[in-house]
Amino acid sequence: MSTAVNKRAIIVGLFIIIGIVFLIGGILTIGNLHSTFSKKLSISTIFGDVNGLQAGNNIWFSGVKVGTVKKIEFYGESQVKVVMNINTASKQYIRRDARVKISTDGLIGNKILVIYGGTQFAPEVEDGDTLYNERILTTDDMMATLQKNNLNILVLTDKLAKGEGTIGKLIASDSIYNSIAATIGSLKQASDNAQNMIASLVEFSAKLNKKGTLANDLVSDTLIVKSVRASILKIQGIADTATVFVNNMKEAGKNPDSPLGVMIHDKKTGESLKTTISTLESSSAKLDKVLDAIQHSFLFRSYFRKEAKKVAK
Repeated sequence: MSTAVNKRAIIVGLFIIIGIVFLIGGILTIGNLHSTFSKKLSISTIFGDVNGLQAGNNIWFSGVKVGTVKKIEFYGESQVKVVMNINTASKQYIRRDARVKISTDGLIGNKILVIYGGTQFAPEVEDGDTLYNERILTTDDMMATLQKNNLNILVLTDKLAKGEGTIGKLIASDSIYNSIAATIGSLKQASDNAQNMIASLVEFSAKLNKKGTLANDLVSDTLIVKSVRASILKIQGIADTATVFVNNMKEAGKNPDSPLGVMIHDKKTGESLKTTISTLESSSAKLDKVLDAIQHSFLFRSYFRKEAKKVAK
């Protein structure tokens, strides 16, 4: 009977051992704890605030887990030193000029460290190196910023309500509002006028395309265009001739030895010219009287009547 009991104990012990082996293997497989036994190098970085980061949190590089946080300890007066265990197989991709930042694993997940950046010109990280980090705004920082913005908005709205500042005066003053409304009305009127002018231009351009109109003839008929050009050239020539004539008259008027200059500058010649003109006027009047007397004389009366009848026919 003792032999059967021993066999049973041995079988139970074997099952227990096999179960423990499977349990350990499953834990190592699921939890990726086999990496614990791989060779690692230790690098560090210094933060002003780790924002809830804990030892054992994961470290990622380019979306791949490359290590875990080994320990967190105070450094200097108020800084925190984070020591990281990095898989040796990943060191060839991480450069000494790479940077470290604190992030989260999802929206409400655990804190993680993210290594990013680095250039190919920098050497690979070695055990004991220190990487620079990027300061990330914490929730407290964002809340403080929001609170400050709220205070600024409160002060701004208070000033607007009191009518202070340009916008406050614009809101509180009826005269400014009326001026702006009048300006907008003027702009609208100008816009309407511009639209009317554009419509007129469109109508005029349509007339240009309509055959038989003067505008179309001026645009399309080459003979009319040539005639207009020739007329313009003639008018230009007449204007040039008139300009030359006027200039000559001015020059002659300035010269006291020219006839025109003598008439302008010599008083005696002017008076003589006036006397001559008066004599001619009086002679012309006397001549008119003589001609009228001749017309009514009995010797020439029949002649002038015959000439009047001819003119009437």
